[in-house]
Amino acid sequence: MTERRIDKDTTSEIVRQFGARPEMLVQILQTIVMRFGWVSEDTIRQLAVELNLSRADVYGVVTYYHDFRTEPPGQHIVKICQAEACQAMGGRELTDHARALLGANLHATNADVTLEPVYCLGNCACAPAVMINGKTHGRVSEGRFDELVDAMKANN
Repeated sequence: MTERRIDKDTTSEIVRQFGARPEMLVQILQTIVMRFGWVSEDTIRQLAVELNLSRADVYGVVTYYHDFRTEPPGQHIVKICQAEACQAMGGRELTDHARALLGANLHATNADVTLEPVYCLGNCACAPAVMINGKTHGRVSEGRFDELVDAMKANN
């Protein structure tokens, strides 16, 4: 993610890269989120017009997938796995610890950190797993989580 403010010209260019085909909506949204970090209401309207879809169609896709957010994220994104294997290995307790440490609930941003649930990181053998700024970590204890957060903040 390089930018936070979504501009219409760049969004139009992304749509053109996918041939302005409505069946490419998910890929278009993925590209927008990779570029800007989120999908604004104005972007939803613009995509509906440019792809000849209803706003409800676009909004439905945006809200269905957990990786598409409608608010700008913090500078850092912390995802904690909520799937069964991670829960069995202490994931719920780790989530509670993260919420207290970061001062944010799931799906929320506090200061410069967005805390999000994720429902599998493909790291079940090393549960509980977290992803910080796109990098997956396994067997994360509360102490290890604190170390990872400290390192994340030190690397601003």
